[in-house]
Amino acid sequence: MRASAFLSHAAIGVFGLAIITATTAQSAIRVATDIAPVHSLVAMITEGVSEPDLVIQRGASPHSYSLRPSDAAALERADVVFWMGDELTPWLGNALDNLAADAQAIALLDRHETLRHDFRDAVADQESLDSHESHNHGEAHAPTDAHEAEHEHDHDEPVDTHKAHSEHDDHAHEGVDPHAWLDPVNAQRWLAVIADTLAAADPEHAAAYQANQRIAQTTIDTLISNTNASLAPVSKRPFIVFHDAYQYFEKRFDLNVVGAIALSDARDPSPSQIAAVQAVVREHAVRCVFAEPQFSASLVDTVLDGTRAETGILDPVGTSIPSGPDFYPRLIEDLAQALTDCLASG
Repeated sequence: MRASAFLSHAAIGVFGLAIITATTAQSAIRVATDIAPVHSLVAMITEGVSEPDLVIQRGASPHSYSLRPSDAAALERADVVFWMGDELTPWLGNALDNLAADAQAIALLDRHETLRHDFRDAVADQESLDSHESHNHGEAHAPTDAHEAEHEHDHDEPVDTHKAHSEHDDHAHEGVDPHAWLDPVNAQRWLAVIADTLAAADPEHAAAYQANQRIAQTTIDTLISNTNASLAPVSKRPFIVFHDAYQYFEKRFDLNVVGAIALSDARDPSPSQIAAVQAVVREHAVRCVFAEPQFSASLVDTVLDGTRAETGILDPVGTSIPSGPDFYPRLIEDLAQALTDCLASG
């Protein structure tokens, strides 16, 4: 009888624990994110509590993206949304207003903690551009403040991603370069923003969020230290990138990028811009020209024609990396590895 009673009480205890665990999991707030790097940082903070939803699927361009029904549903059920901001996804503001009007939306680029860089005006060093292009640089606009640029499009209209992307192209030289996730110091600052935001919105799990933040901060500290060490031997060697998306990474790790084939929004460059980049390859004895998996390698082949430069692959959004808390460290590690593999050769 005693053994039976003990087992009965134990079963009730386990069942009760299961109910408590399930209730706790259900009570956690729902979080959505825009791109995989932001999703990874949020997943570091919510690990053991909940899993955030990723709206823009890996491998897709964030500049223009058509929401799938499952993506729209993720926004509709979200209590909190972390996204980069209008500068990266000019179409997403409308979607947030239409689908997640009651959610707390945090645009990370607009946070005062974020280290931001303005778009650069040239796709190669200015001297080479001047010698190969006599066109009027009036096309390039003066940078605008990120807060002034925010929400310029009409949020009352239904989402039209193609229209939004077209408008984004027209202003590609203005304002803040949105690829700020490529500076791990920004990642560290956002971890604090994410943890504080979720702790305030979900006090029941505040201790877990803050504990996860401390672990994640240590992870990024180690990541920065290791990346500095691996890139130091090749930091002064000149190279060309496919599109001008890497200045946050370049400046953080003191790299010697001397040109880009395309502008930051990855529009096709003009023949004169390609000629300017080819001149830079020759003048600077460029060792590596980097392609990206999202775009055709034909432009890189054109730039490499007649030079001794080699080619490598850089992926600023980690297309092949599984999403989750390990995504962000892996993204930075893979960029560093690709650079050292190519720049150290020859």
